[in-house]
Amino acid sequence: MLGLARSSYYYRPRPESEETLALLRRLDELYMELPFFGSRRMAAMLGVNRKRMQRLMRIAGIEALYPKPRLSRPGPGHEIHPYLLRDLVIDRPNQVWSSDITYVPMRRGFLYLVAVMDWFSRYVLSWELSTTMDTGFCLAALEAALGQGAPDIFNTDQGSQFTSADFTGVLRQRQILISMDGRGRWMDNVFIERLWRSVKCELIYPGDFADGRQLWMALDGYFRFYNHSRPHQALGYRTPAEVFAARIQQPAMT
Repeated sequence: MLGLARSSYYYRPRPESEETLALLRRLDELYMELPFFGSRRMAAMLGVNRKRMQRLMRIAGIEALYPKPRLSRPGPGHEIHPYLLRDLVIDRPNQVWSSDITYVPMRRGFLYLVAVMDWFSRYVLSWELSTTMDTGFCLAALEAALGQGAPDIFNTDQGSQFTSADFTGVLRQRQILISMDGRGRWMDNVFIERLWRSVKCELIYPGDFADGRQLWMALDGYFRFYNHSRPHQALGYRTPAEVFAARIQQPAMT
């Protein structure tokens, strides 16, 4: 009834100790502050050995020496597409959408969050939670977003979820151009990276969510606030919903 994904509703806490979960939460917080730190420096910051830190970083989807989380890699045989947004002037809603996955800590476990965003307006079209980084919850978010329209270009990273035939097939059926970030280039998908920073600093870190149900309800409220009430300086202090709804009128042909 809440619209909660089955994978979240039936969430089972991961078999990690309370100490490990606390370290994962602190690691995720440090990443927001120090995204350029690799496993050696993170290990020193958290007072653990490097081998343990490397394991923690794998769970959280953070790869050393990359300036963004690499939550997934291309699957064997998956097709990689070129990045289409370089030097592109983005001046209207539904011109470019993007999607990404991030790690979300809870009191007794963690989930993965995917979102689809309109680049021009920063409007979050859809989002989903999952216990695993499979293609299914990414497809669910894509289908929900496409229920509101379609972009000219859809941009993602090179993760196996987004390079899969199931995911790219949906985009091809809609004749949507597929764009993918250069490997390790977090700036290629910068607006959704900023979204993750806002979600975590304004909701996740100040909060204390016991389970997937609590987290889902909190995220649902936050994304409503983000879309409809939170003004953005880059949008002239308008909300994403206001900008997304205001279609740019094309000049009449003469």
